[in-house]
Amino acid sequence: MGRYDFRPLRVYQTASQLYASERIKNVPSWHEVVGTVPPAQTLVRTQPLQHQERPRRSNVRKPSKLFQPQRVVYEEDSLRKEFFGDHPWELARPRVVLENDGKDAERKDLSLVAQPDRPIDGESVIQRQMFLLHGNPEKGQRPDPKMTPARAYDQARKEFYEMRLQQDIERRVAKEEAMATGAYFGKSTLQIGMELEDKIFEEWKAWASAEVIQQEQRRAAMYTGVDNETAALPEGEQEMEAALGEVDSTVPAQGQEARGGAAFVP
Repeated sequence: MGRYDFRPLRVYQTASQLYASERIKNVPSWHEVVGTVPPAQTLVRTQPLQHQERPRRSNVRKPSKLFQPQRVVYEEDSLRKEFFGDHPWELARPRVVLENDGKDAERKDLSLVAQPDRPIDGESVIQRQMFLLHGNPEKGQRPDPKMTPARAYDQARKEFYEMRLQQDIERRVAKEEAMATGAYFGKSTLQIGMELEDKIFEEWKAWASAEVIQQEQRRAAMYTGVDNETAALPEGEQEMEAALGEVDSTVPAQGQEARGGAAFVP
């Protein structure tokens, strides 16, 4: 039959010939249907049409920004960027993130940086600066007409520094009082960090010293004719390597018979 089997394609003709020669009494039930709608004659299955992406032209105009949402910008964002840009370590301080409803001005006295129910942080400076710029119209507190963002920032920072200095003094006095009564405090974070840095420095110093010695030995070997492997060895091992090199030529190779004595003068 060859490579392909064409008998399924000739099933209609075969059934017709068998009925005409009276080898079968009745035609199959599918005979009329196959004669009306014959099967496909193609044996190779065609691939479906693939969609190809057309390269976009560079001169095509971009879609309109009509349906693009507008950028939400608040005045406090620029103030936070300026403050935390000048005080990046304020972001490293642990803080409690509380959701507020934006009505702090109604419940708190923003004429002061420190609040009784909230620890002082960078956000306190931002709220204080906003109060100096816009006041609190709901409580009848109006801002100074001569107040500028730079002056408000300087005044809020000054009050912030004074409060932080007061907190540091209170912690120092409390520690001294506790130590006077027999309390013992471990190493501070700064001391632990310095010890870790010193440990890493000593390890690097030992590694750097070994590297300098090896480089000096390689540099000396370039002018004395000693190979690098021998130059890197300690002094005692270098003498042993030199002695073995003198008698290396007199020792027979593996598989050879030693004949006579080796001329070796100690």
